[in-house]
Amino acid sequence: MSAAVKSVPGALATGSATDTQLPNSRRIYIDGSQLGVRVPFREIGQNPTRNFKNELEENPPVRVYDTSGPYGDPSVHCDAQEGLTALRREWIVRRGDVEEYEGRVLQPIDDGYLTFDAANHARQKEKGRLEDFPALRRTPLRAKTGACVTQMHYAKQGIITPEMEYIAIRENLGRRKDLECGGLTPLSDDRSSLNHQHKGVSFGASIPSYVTPEFVRDEVARGR
Repeated sequence: MSAAVKSVPGALATGSATDTQLPNSRRIYIDGSQLGVRVPFREIGQNPTRNFKNELEENPPVRVYDTSGPYGDPSVHCDAQEGLTALRREWIVRRGDVEEYEGRVLQPIDDGYLTFDAANHARQKEKGRLEDFPALRRTPLRAKTGACVTQMHYAKQGIITPEMEYIAIRENLGRRKDLECGGLTPLSDDRSSLNHQHKGVSFGASIPSYVTPEFVRDEVARGR
């Protein structure tokens, strides 16, 4: 996994009433080793701390999950009419075990209507109008004959998928650079430490302090 950190231009929030971003934070990305693996995080800046010597000590930024999707990236244009980018489609197609097929015809019941007349009437309403989204009619995929396309199947075959690498990078909060430099600090019991982590419940798993893609693959293969 690469530890390249890429910040998004203009992602540092201003905290104004019209700003859609969180104050004093920015969206960053960590790139993986596999094509298209790009994991988002939110990096939160901290104010300096004045110590007992009346000196200011700089505090490092805190990196956390960013689950806001493309809406948390100010450089991405989001339009409900166009839908979200199919981020995993290339990963799925590149494995070579799926094929496109012609899906069934859209039915009124898919939009909550019993008849075509009722659906067409709903399209004429001024308020609560039924809208069509032609850009979202993507060609569906299915497994080829005899193929199994689950993550568990790949894991049992010893394959580390982009999805597994994505999980590993996310769970490590992008700490690969610290590991390569030999400076990865063990998890701390000190709750004031940025390296503190709640132990939680392992459910039988032996969770390491640094999660590798191989560890994720092994856990998936075990059904956890």
